[in-house]
Amino acid sequence: MSRYWSDVVHSLTPYVPGEQPKLSKLIKLNTNENPYPPSDAVLEAMRAQAAYSLRLYPDPNSDALKTAIADYHGLITAQVFVGNGSDEVLAHVFHALLKHDEPLLFPDITYSFYPVYCGLYGIEYQTIALTEDFQISVDDYLRPNGGIIFPNPNAPTSCALPLTEIERLLQANPDSVVVIDEAYVDFGCESAVQLVNRYPQLLVTHTLSKSRSLAGLRVGYAVGHADLIEALVRVKDSFNSYPLDRFAQAGAIAAMQDEAWFQQTRQRVITTREQLVSDLQALGFEALPSAANFIFVRHPSHDGAALAQQLRERSIIVRHFKNPARISAFLRITIGTDAECNALVHALRELVTS
Repeated sequence: MSRYWSDVVHSLTPYVPGEQPKLSKLIKLNTNENPYPPSDAVLEAMRAQAAYSLRLYPDPNSDALKTAIADYHGLITAQVFVGNGSDEVLAHVFHALLKHDEPLLFPDITYSFYPVYCGLYGIEYQTIALTEDFQISVDDYLRPNGGIIFPNPNAPTSCALPLTEIERLLQANPDSVVVIDEAYVDFGCESAVQLVNRYPQLLVTHTLSKSRSLAGLRVGYAVGHADLIEALVRVKDSFNSYPLDRFAQAGAIAAMQDEAWFQQTRQRVITTREQLVSDLQALGFEALPSAANFIFVRHPSHDGAALAQQLRERSIIVRHFKNPARISAFLRITIGTDAECNALVHALRELVTS
């Protein structure tokens, strides 16, 4: 039946998300979800919507949520765009801001949705190789381009680029959009949001899925100059005027306003991450420096795919990437609870010392 497909469908290679296994009693450390629940304030706000408002359409502009985000970052609402998860926000970014005559630039090892969006929207791109130690080098991006995008911290490597280097990139690249995808920024590096009022070409995207424990709610946002935001709104309103339902808006507002819960759970993840890295290094693993809620590790004497399979047989799921070959030895491991990470360490101890 593929004869009915549009031409573009034949050329697409869709993104493959992390596995969501249906089995019970798994230790699931493969999709970078927060191991802790959202705050009680989030749940209460959502319950209130269920009781009174579901017969009504949500606010198509999400004005109250934009205000909460703007207040949090010290911006104005005209600098905020919201969408159904940061993936939808990024889709609109690619469509509205990153299709130009020169190629879009992003790392060769990064979020694998980027080339998917390029295929969907017909965007020419070039990948820029990470350094030998898997870092982004700003000097490699100082070339003609139709835009630049990368996560900070990068995924799946977990490595962060200092804010001073991001500013150096912006100073050298005034004529095209630079997108910093900060899905994991709250776990260990400095946000570029503080630069948006100084650099009109800068757009920063965030998600509430990770540090705000709302992966199941699907809320993401972008902040930047009002002209960039207007481009995203034009695309959104040509596609779906109501991307965020009442539950999502209410829960997201409460999450943005509950700073104490955010700081508490964020710090717990960071503390567990540092302990897990120490424990794995004691077993001979090499870990890239992580500023995220996951780590990227390899063992010099054990194959990454084999370790992932052996962990699965012990009901522990981690993420392994067979491509590109340069990272096939690595495992990407989400930071779970202390108990989950201890179980992982126990299993890996058996596997690498047997």
